[in-house]
Amino acid sequence: MRVLKTVEGLTCWRAQATGTVGLVPTMGALHEGHLSLISQARRANTCVVVSIFVNPLQFGPNEDLDRYPRTLAADVAQCEAAGVDVIFAPTAAGLYGTETQPIDAQPLKVVPPTEMVNRLCGASRPGHFEGVATVVTKLLNLVRPHRAYFGQKDAQQLAIIRRLVQDLNLPGQVVGCPIVRSQSGLALSSRNRYMNEPELQQAAILYQALSAAKAKFKAGVRSRQPLIQAAIEALQTAPALQTEYLDLVHPDTLIPLNIVETTGMLAIAAHLGATRLIDNILLRTRQPIIAIDGPAGAGKSTVARRIAHQLGLLYLDTGAMYRALTWFVLSQGINPTDEVAVAELLPTCEIKLTSQGKDHHDPQPPEVWVNGASVTQAIRTPEVTAQVSTIAAQSAVREALVKQQQQYGVQGGIVADGRDICTHVFPHAELKIFLTASVQERARRRQRDLVAQSLPVPDLAELETLIADRDRKDSTREISPLRQAEDALELVTDDLSAEDVIHKICSLYQQITVDQT
Repeated sequence: MRVLKTVEGLTCWRAQATGTVGLVPTMGALHEGHLSLISQARRANTCVVVSIFVNPLQFGPNEDLDRYPRTLAADVAQCEAAGVDVIFAPTAAGLYGTETQPIDAQPLKVVPPTEMVNRLCGASRPGHFEGVATVVTKLLNLVRPHRAYFGQKDAQQLAIIRRLVQDLNLPGQVVGCPIVRSQSGLALSSRNRYMNEPELQQAAILYQALSAAKAKFKAGVRSRQPLIQAAIEALQTAPALQTEYLDLVHPDTLIPLNIVETTGMLAIAAHLGATRLIDNILLRTRQPIIAIDGPAGAGKSTVARRIAHQLGLLYLDTGAMYRALTWFVLSQGINPTDEVAVAELLPTCEIKLTSQGKDHHDPQPPEVWVNGASVTQAIRTPEVTAQVSTIAAQSAVREALVKQQQQYGVQGGIVADGRDICTHVFPHAELKIFLTASVQERARRRQRDLVAQSLPVPDLAELETLIADRDRKDSTREISPLRQAEDALELVTDDLSAEDVIHKICSLYQQITVDQT
């Protein structure tokens, strides 16, 4: 592991780095929450960079810049144990100018949309999110990560950074990671160090208040006032907590909600003595999403189709979406290998999947539409089949289709499978399955399939070599590598029939729907 303290050193390292890079921006004083971000980055990337920088631009005149915990030696040790490749720990002068230029010479600042910064934390911390946006913009441009990891606890920051990356076309996918909590439910934070044991116990009331509102939500309450009132009543048991705000907003736009139609976020900030605390909880009305990852040949598509049919959900046929785009490219006379021309075409191609009905005895593939025209049969031609791999390998294509796929996640009620459905497309799916089998079993299955299709059948040893090589390529590719999500249930299917797997997953889904009501 290298500890770099200058922009010049980081720039030089980045020019030499190969493979995918994951960035975890922090202000140091690392705890289990930070380590969970590092763990996700480690699983999905070749190299992991952790920045440790107490950013003066995001502190107000009367805030805790001077006493914010600085524990670089301990942070370095934790990063090394977690498998971090590079720590970037610059000085303020070094990051915003030069070591000879004082920080008083203020850098140009990045200003997020007013409607996103004038509420919640922004109402009492003027200039805070301009400071956040400025340092994150610099870090993304310097590190040029493939993925950057941020915690859901700082939900307003996460929403603003996602907007920042989208609007300024900054490098890297923003990955939001779940809140890590102590046993009491208190969200982990570097500022928790300011509190003594009795205060830590009182601070846990924040999560209890949010949980009380969530209980109301699960009971069917969708209106703003009764949800907020449930939290207020819980907060009254801890008079030492001084509430700064308690609001129900949309988690992406931060616009206040009167009714939760699909997704809402109840966010709170409070003061306990000299410590400012924030927390939030997501409230979703959508049907659960079943996301199934796993290596090639594990039976994902077969299982996913049958589960969708059995539960009456939409099978999100991502393969059909790539076929639909390939058909559209060919129909426009574009050479599929011309990546620039294909990228230019992407904004004009709207792909839609609809269920063909639930009454069929056998699972039916979804109806596929491109710009309002049905192409269900057209996408299965030999011409499309011959070119779909070329189209699917293009990064711009994957990015555009992932966005279209994620739109189905707003309402939920879908079953999706793929190499990165759990880790990339639907990281917040309610049910994540990593479906796998040994190389030997997958080779035997492939051999049986080839026999059934009257196709040439290689011997088992050759098939095993081919499958192992495919696994290696899928797990080391730069774009959306094959990884098991940390919260996914692994199902090893060597000794299970398809019916066993389907029954297991359907039972898990039904339990989730019961828990939501």
